[in-house]
Amino acid sequence: MTAQEARTHVRYSGWASRRLLDAALKLPPEQAQKDLGSSHKGVLDTLNHIHMADRAWLYRVLGEAMEPPAEALEIEWPKIQQRWEQWADALSDEDMTRAIAYKDLRGNFHVSPIWQIILHLVNHATLHRGQVMAMIRQLGAAPPSTDLIYYYREQKIS
Repeated sequence: MTAQEARTHVRYSGWASRRLLDAALKLPPEQAQKDLGSSHKGVLDTLNHIHMADRAWLYRVLGEAMEPPAEALEIEWPKIQQRWEQWADALSDEDMTRAIAYKDLRGNFHVSPIWQIILHLVNHATLHRGQVMAMIRQLGAAPPSTDLIYYYREQKIS
């Protein structure tokens, strides 16, 4: 993975998550907060799960202690995404194999190269965005397109 590919995929994940969050915020609150029996209950809880994972991984790659969110999801998440993009903008191709040491949520120590962390970040979000899309359909609404190819086309990436 090149640094440019990392930047593209970090931005894609933010783009797709934002589209889905915007769609979720258009749902009636009782639907957005309804427990639909998914792995993270409902639409907003699942989006919040993605956000919290994005936060955790950002603080890991920055080597900082994670701060709790101070504002609503729709305010905090774009701030985290902006920090991801700023961080990714500074990456070089050589950085992609640089190892990051961190502890998981259970306190276990791990070391992973940056390229694996970025691919995991995007893959994790994609998995849960798919769940949210299914929940939005289950609630009778139409979710936005979040497929990677749509992002490439919209951004005119060739």
